[in-house]
Amino acid sequence: MKVLVIAGPTGVGKTALSIQLAKKFNGEIISGDSLQVYRQLDIGTAKVTPAEAQGIPHYLIDIRNFTENYSAADFQQEARNKIRDITARGKLPIVVGGTGLYIQALLYDYKLGATESFGQKGEDLRQKYTEYAAQHGKKALWQVLAQKDPLASEKIHFNNERKVIRALEVFELTGHSITKPKEEPQKLYDDFLIGLTTERALLYERINQRVEQMFATGLLKEATLLQDYEDVQAAKGIGYREFFPYFKGKITLDEVKENIKLDSRRYAKRQLTWFRNRMNVTTWVDLITQPEEVENLQQKIQLWLEE
Repeated sequence: MKVLVIAGPTGVGKTALSIQLAKKFNGEIISGDSLQVYRQLDIGTAKVTPAEAQGIPHYLIDIRNFTENYSAADFQQEARNKIRDITARGKLPIVVGGTGLYIQALLYDYKLGATESFGQKGEDLRQKYTEYAAQHGKKALWQVLAQKDPLASEKIHFNNERKVIRALEVFELTGHSITKPKEEPQKLYDDFLIGLTTERALLYERINQRVEQMFATGLLKEATLLQDYEDVQAAKGIGYREFFPYFKGKITLDEVKENIKLDSRRYAKRQLTWFRNRMNVTTWVDLITQPEEVENLQQKIQLWLEE
């Protein structure tokens, strides 16, 4: 089953390219973004507008209320169903997004959401670390994880006590990091993975401009929807979480804006690192400084489709 994937950091032109390729290759688009699933959160997540979509069907957008959780396992299952459906109708599935974990979990047979039970030993460890967190705090608990399993500590926020404890439990009872599968995952699709990138300074400039545009089109009003829901998953996304100190009167709106720009630039750097180090990218393209490369890219895709 063939799947075209367009990945890369925020602000690098994924949406525009996806529409262009969907029109040329009879494609339909599956969003691979962890925040675009939420209804009413349109500006901060840079959802495709009806005008931009040009009639191309888009899936896994606006499928959850912003108070609900959405996991990589949810995405994995729902996106695979969409790939089967789109392929069965003779169309090309095009997965577009910057959430590296989601795309990796989709393309490979990662077992997500599986819970391994360790019986009484596991319960004893959970009790031990729950008491440790109560006594010393979540940050101290996370530091224990950072010492024992640095790989897991990089991916789990110190505030997520349940996940920190689970990671410690798995590491102590198996010797394996919870983030590292025991067996090398296998590819599930014949995928063509396009990595979009551009010069760092130009990318950062585009990100800053995008944040300014988001504020101009009503990001503050949109973020206010989450004001009473600070603990929900959607509120932890970049473009929303930075508003909470402002809602509490601790910082100015200009500071919120600068924090969003900073967090977005840092996230873009992490996204590029993830796709370069963790994904088997078929071809890297810079369409911002070399827009003429799109013709070469289309030829490569055509050859792949004919294989």
